[in-house]
Parts: sequence; C-alpha cells; structure tokens
Amino acid sequence: MINLRSLPLVLALAISFVAVGLTPASGQIPPRFYWKSLIGGNAVPVIGMFLSGNANPLDLSHTVLDGSFEANVALVGYARTFPLFDRAAHVAVLAPMGRISGEVAFRGRPFSEDASGFGDPLFEFDLNLIGPKVIRNIPDLARYEPGFSLDILADLIIPIGEYDNEQPLNMGQNRWYGRIGAPIVWQLGPWVPGRRTTLEFIPSLWLYGDNDDFVGSKLSTDPMFQLESHFTRDLHPHLWGSFDVNWMTGGSATRDDGVPGDALNSLTLGLTLGYHINDNLQLTAGYMATVNDNEPTDLRLDGFIVSLTFGWHPLIEQMKRLQGGP
Repeated sequence: MINLRSLPLVLALAISFVAVGLTPASGQIPPRFYWKSLIGGNAVPVIGMFLSGNANPLDLSHTVLDGSFEANVALVGYARTFPLFDRAAHVAVLAPMGRISGEVAFRGRPFSEDASGFGDPLFEFDLNLIGPKVIRNIPDLARYEPGFSLDILADLIIPIGEYDNEQPLNMGQNRWYGRIGAPIVWQLGPWVPGRRTTLEFIPSLWLYGDNDDFVGSKLSTDPMFQLESHFTRDLHPHLWGSFDVNWMTGGSATRDDGVPGDALNSLTLGLTLGYHINDNLQLTAGYMATVNDNEPTDLRLDGFIVSLTFGWHPLIEQMKRLQGGP
C-alpha cells in the first residue's frame, strides 16, 4: 500500500509572509505554494496577520505615508487545482477582513484613524508551463518531483472593500490593480520526505489603476517590479523551514495636486516554519521585516503571520477509508 502520509496532500495556500496564498503584508506568495498536487484538490486557508509599519498593509502598492499603523487582519480563502491543456492549473481567492489603526500627517493635517470591515478580495490564476505533467492519480502523486518547474500567474484585486474617501487609511483601496508573474521551483537534491530542498523564485510586475477619489485628489502609481525568493528545507518528514527574501522597486505614487511620491527600493527578510499536523491540516508561522528602512521615505513593515490550511481530495479521502484511516 502507498503511505499516504508521505505524499504532499495539503495545498500550501496560506503562508507565513512573508509567507501565505498571497498576503497583503508585502504581496508575497508563500514558500512551497507552487508545488503541485493531485488535480481536483481543494484547500481552505485561515490566516492571521499582526503587522505594523508606515504603509497600509492591505494596499499592495505600498504607498508610504508620514505616520505609523497597526493592523490585526484575518484572511479566508479557497483554492482548487484542475487540468488545462494537460498542464496543472489552480485558481484561488483570498478575502481580507479586520481592523487597521494609526496616525498620519497628510497635507499638513493630522489624522488619527481606525478602519475596520472587509478589504478588497484577491483572485489568482496559475498555469504550469514547464515541469511535471498533470498529477491525475495516486501513483503519479507518489512519484512527483518538481525538478525544474516554471508557471505563469495572474493576480487581480477587485475594489469592493470598505472605503472612506475622506481619510487616507482604509480597508479597501478604491482601484483595480494586479500583477503577472512567473513562479519557478528548482528542486535541489533527492526528493525524500525529511530531506526535500527547493530554491524558489517569483519575478512579477504589478500594474495599478488610478484611485480617483483619494482624500479629494487622484492617486496614480507607476508599475512596480517584485522579486521573491525562498530557500526551503525539510527539517523532519512533517516539519519544514524557509528563508524568505522579497525585493520591490518602482511603484512611485503621484497625486494630481502636484505632490510626487518616491519610488520603492525595499528589501524584506523573513523566516517561515510549516508543520503538517495530519494528512489534511498544515500550520505555518513566520515573521517578516523590511531591513533597508532608515530613511523617512523608506517602506517600513514588520509582523507575524500565522495560518492554518485544510486541504482535501475525494480520491485521497476514499483511499484513507480503504486503508482504515479516520
């Protein structure tokens, strides 16, 4: 019989962010998120983020404001894998909710703000271009090794979150934006539980629509380039860790009242730990912080992110019943 506990059954949608799906804290995708699993699999992540800094952590343009903020935010999502052109694909959605508070000086006026409710949901589509073919059955899953894998992804943020045009800090951002990217997974060494090692890169380009009602002005943001990387390593058959690096450049924000913004040049470091509680549950926890943030105009963010992901597949659940599992 195949040992189900040796298989990558849980879809790693939620991460520690620096790692989890795509977290609003830095727009980064969690380590091991682009490992492939059995087609037809499902995952539901619940993510808790506890963040502070000088930019709204739910605004993935990372517009730096003269102030400081704290956020206690939860995200709930869903992901599903499916075949497309005989390649592995997935769709995912994340919906943020919670509370952000802070103080900011804007146009010479002090704002002490508190925003709560629902933020803008994020939708993602990903398609594998190079790497293992679609995993359609249990033997294929047992033989899975990523080797060198290349995907193409598209993320889109829908502006339906709660927004107040009289204050600069909001749960929603009142504009459409998103990104295109090319996730890469590079397997290092043997693919044995307890010894699996990967080097992962996600280069991407963010594109932003305008916010036509940002405290009485129009806010425009230039495109931003982002490069994420993760070095992941099994510490135990059920425990893994990751060292995470995220670099962002560009994304200068300008208001139509003539106030130009500064382009980002931000480097974030993070650590992630993931633990497979059982065949269906994975717990991840991590910390992230910007490191080149000494100037007032530099992006400054740090915080802890904890996630619990429940994954399932009808075929796997049937196999477990046949093998006498719960």
